[in-house]
Amino acid sequence: MLSQADRVRAVVWRENAVELLDQRLLPGAIHYRRFSKAAEVAQAIREMVVRGAPAIGITAAYGVVLAARAAYDRQPERWRALMAEDLALLAAARPTAVNLFWALRRMERTMAEPTADPLARLLAEARAIHQEDIAANRRMGQLGAALLGERGAVITHCNAGSLATGGYGTALGVIREAYAAGLIERVYADETRPWLQGARLTAWELVQDGIPVTLLADGAAAALMRRGGIHWAVVGADRIAANGDVANKIGTYHLALAARYHGVRFMVVAPSSTVDLSLLNGAAIPIEQRAPEELLELGGQPVAAVGAEVWNPSFDVTPAELVDALVTERGVALAPDAAKLARLMAGQHGEPPPRGLR
Repeated sequence: MLSQADRVRAVVWRENAVELLDQRLLPGAIHYRRFSKAAEVAQAIREMVVRGAPAIGITAAYGVVLAARAAYDRQPERWRALMAEDLALLAAARPTAVNLFWALRRMERTMAEPTADPLARLLAEARAIHQEDIAANRRMGQLGAALLGERGAVITHCNAGSLATGGYGTALGVIREAYAAGLIERVYADETRPWLQGARLTAWELVQDGIPVTLLADGAAAALMRRGGIHWAVVGADRIAANGDVANKIGTYHLALAARYHGVRFMVVAPSSTVDLSLLNGAAIPIEQRAPEELLELGGQPVAAVGAEVWNPSFDVTPAELVDALVTERGVALAPDAAKLARLMAGQHGEPPPRGLR
């Protein structure tokens, strides 16, 4: 039986519109916003009504359905050409999350197919993207949990759970699977400034599941690791370069450095759609810069000195050499590098966990 948190879906298609759980309001309120226009969907992605790379990709796919329906209603003979503006808006919504572009490319290939009912075909493809993501998360949960070894505690950063995906989660999918198997006794969650995804979302999901969770400030992670008892750091990803460098929520690089120094293994869990083989390394990953107000204010109230300047990247890049295991639905790459990722993406099986790995 699914837990309450996993029954919550960030993205729902209902009655010819996409409904998004407004994650800016969690954990205080569960409120779905309904969108019937692609431009509205793009704005919702940009404003983080929905967030998390897989969930963004799923939402964009449904946004293409809305764009196609509007264009087809206007001029059935020119519907593909009329979609260009909406597709551009969707593509520009969040530059770092490669799942967004992966989903748009997949929908564009579907648009090119000859069919008597293109709208039904596009909706079927968007739904397939959604369901495939949930199945991939279940598979990654199994593969990642098999790596953990002895029972202990783990630490995670940001939110890579049901709320960031089609359901079940990537990093939290591993944690859910491992907790059910008795391999995790407690989860430590970084609060993840400035949007507090760890405090507002990850902690909420784990509390709903009945999984013991302890919240900590991002800067406390190294001190926690120094005390011992943390066996793994488990995080998601927004884009992975061909050499295994990982872009994820700002603060992930900091966590990986602390983990390596303290002998804590570092696991990245992400679907294969997050791997971007067109980028040789993490230096080529576009990093989104967000509004200064996210740091200057908290809950709409000023918290910083007037006149202070702001550097507010939404993501950072963790070098591949700091990653002990990359888990995808296609398999596992231990100490990932360009050759291992190429084999994984070519459809070859990932590596089995060696005995004694923990």
